Amino acid sequence: MMRGERGVRFALAVAMATALGALTACHHEAPSAANPAPTAPTPPPPRPTVTLQASPTFIDQGQSSTLTWSSTNATKVVLGADSVAPEGSKTVTPDSSTTYSITASGPGGDAATSVRITVSPGSRPAEVSAPPLPFDQLFRQNVRDAFFDYDKYDIRPDARDALARTAEFLRRYPEAKVGIEGHCDERGSLEYNLALGAERAEATKKFLESLGIDGNRMSTVSYGKERPFCTEHDESCWQQNRRGHFVSAR
Repeated sequence: MMRGERGVRFALAVAMATALGALTACHHEAPSAANPAPTAPTPPPPRPTVTLQASPTFIDQGQSSTLTWSSTNATKVVLGADSVAPEGSKTVTPDSSTTYSITASGPGGDAATSVRITVSPGSRPAEVSAPPLPFDQLFRQNVRDAFFDYDKYDIRPDARDALARTAEFLRRYPEAKVGIEGHCDERGSLEYNLALGAERAEATKKFLESLGIDGNRMSTVSYGKERPFCTEHDESCWQQNRRGHFVSAR
């Protein structure tokens, strides 16, 4: 009898120990999740850029000029007081010399530039015929340079208009000969810009030939970045230096 009681007590002790162990296991805390890896900071939005050119920049009163602009990273572009597309062109006929300004705005800030169109006042009617203007003065008034985009020598739409006017003058004066100088802005090596200037001068010549001007009346030379028209270090100035420039070779 005593042996049976001890067996029952032993079984009860084992059962209680097993239940206590299970209860203790239920109260163990779940392992904490691993800390998430830190995220990299968001980079700031890129700043807008904007360019504005006029062709031509010197006109007589009553004549027109074409404004051409291009922007990047901008959500709003304002030319003067008008909102415009991120890039485009517009013909203007100012009565007097006028500075046109453009601003590009975006999440990264603002960018602005301007260009000035100089208007020569029309001459008064004279009672007697005025003497003919010297050829060099007529050349400066009617011959227009071709401007180029950065690192390119393609003839742009505004350059086509300028060269059409130059071709018209050369047709009126078939004895006139011209030199075409290829110019570049200050960026890039001396050797690279000399080669690029040569391409721009040749592209200008070929376009005039397509308009019927005899190639024997035109010579080309490249000055690369050696003879800048403007010495500031910004896009507005660099644009003035990227051109096919005409000189009289008469």
